Amino acid sequence: MAYRIIATASAVPDKIVTNDDLAEILETSNDWIESRTGIIERHMAVDENTSDLCYRVAEKLLAQANVAPEQIKAIIVATMTPDYYTPATAAIVQGKLGATHAFAFDISAACSGFTYALSVARGYIQFSTDYVLVIGGEVTSKVLDWSDRSSAVLFGDGAAGVLLQGTSAEADGWYGEQLLTIGSQSEQLTSGYTPVTQANFGQVGQTHIQSSFFQMSGQAIYQFSTRQVPQAIETAVLAAGLSLDQVDHFLVHQANARLITRMASKLNQQLSKFPMNLQHYGNTSAASIPLLLAEQVATGQIKRGDLCVLCGFGGGLTIGIQIIQY
Repeated sequence: MAYRIIATASAVPDKIVTNDDLAEILETSNDWIESRTGIIERHMAVDENTSDLCYRVAEKLLAQANVAPEQIKAIIVATMTPDYYTPATAAIVQGKLGATHAFAFDISAACSGFTYALSVARGYIQFSTDYVLVIGGEVTSKVLDWSDRSSAVLFGDGAAGVLLQGTSAEADGWYGEQLLTIGSQSEQLTSGYTPVTQANFGQVGQTHIQSSFFQMSGQAIYQFSTRQVPQAIETAVLAAGLSLDQVDHFLVHQANARLITRMASKLNQQLSKFPMNLQHYGNTSAASIPLLLAEQVATGQIKRGDLCVLCGFGGGLTIGIQIIQY
């Protein structure tokens, strides 16, 4: 049993924040941000939370494929910025959508979340012809320290995803995967630390849980991204019985233009095979790969039959690679 992607869609907040806008509140400039990251602008939520953006994506996916909510059997949302600890963001989407026959849950694997979610979805869908929604969504603006220019300039808000359907066709659109976690380096990228203290006990109606803003060790993450991630891509492609030259598109997490350029060089591949849209969206974490995929499909850059490597990497530290034929 195989699966196929039958629809792609995205949703971003209307508000656009440019580098010049950030320069008004931070000690930075458009030239400083663009030259170091490739980012020019990003979308920022005003009154929409993660579930709202994911719900908009889900509606678009069903409309494209002419599929009713009751036909969906599973909804998986990848996010590190959920509306709540519980309920899951996916559960909120399921309720708003009226997908009464779907089970729903979230996956937290930061910027690798969407590729991890695809792996889980494949494990379920290979035994059925069901429809499954896989969405990556983030409102990172709510967890940023807006006085820290090293992180505040990098991120944007958005959501995107795919509608999958199981199929009994002999041709499988999936070639392989590589999922890695390097927990010994987990403190290199963190967000929302919630310690437990004795002060919590007995304090009815009071909250003593402290949350921290997003924090990242930039140099350590850059080394991880430019060394271990390309190695993992090459290993996954070779294990699938393919060569890097056979890959039509490398859809990698949109973290930094310099980083992606370096990755292409290390893999000895043309940069044109590594599409980028981070200049307009920034780093949207779990939403970045499906956002790029949806855009590339909508503009005709990715066509049916194209071989794609989807690669997420980030907090955990994690790497998630899926090799698919679109």
